[in-house]
Amino acid sequence: MTDRSPVEASPAGVKIMLDIHDILKILPHRYPFLLIDRVLELKPKERIVAIKNVTINEPFFNGHFPGLPIMPGVLIVEAIAQAGGALLLTEVENHREKVMLFTGIDRAKFRKPVSPGDQLRLEVELKNWRTVPGMTAAKMQGYAYVGEKRVAEAILSCQLIDASRGRGSNGSDVNSNANGDAE
Repeated sequence: MTDRSPVEASPAGVKIMLDIHDILKILPHRYPFLLIDRVLELKPKERIVAIKNVTINEPFFNGHFPGLPIMPGVLIVEAIAQAGGALLLTEVENHREKVMLFTGIDRAKFRKPVSPGDQLRLEVELKNWRTVPGMTAAKMQGYAYVGEKRVAEAILSCQLIDASRGRGSNGSDVNSNANGDAE
């Protein structure tokens, strides 16, 4: 059985919108680490535009920083990566059997703080895509905006690998001992 993406039924070249239910079918991330709420536009193998609604209820605001809540820059880059992941995973058969791993973050720039009440618009463009048996590599250029102001940007490199590569021969986690207990 193959995992069907909500995007597969759409004709090529058509702009696609995805709600949170569709996103949950594509990405493995869950609360509190799912950092995109909606996809406004998806052009397969080209680009994606997604949004993240930033609220005071985000768990990281408790400590970053008390009295001056600012979204950590690394989480903005992660949101860009998750948008890129949604773009890539819609193009891959059996996407639930895959894991997207960072292999590089280049030219990351943070231009303006992101605060509760802001809505991040994440625009990611696929720059390069290469597939060999068992692995797909991609390079993406991503930007984050609040309104019309660019708040962050980065070039992201990643690999899409079979999830089984991160597991032991018996299907257990790599960090488990012989008894299956996490170490």
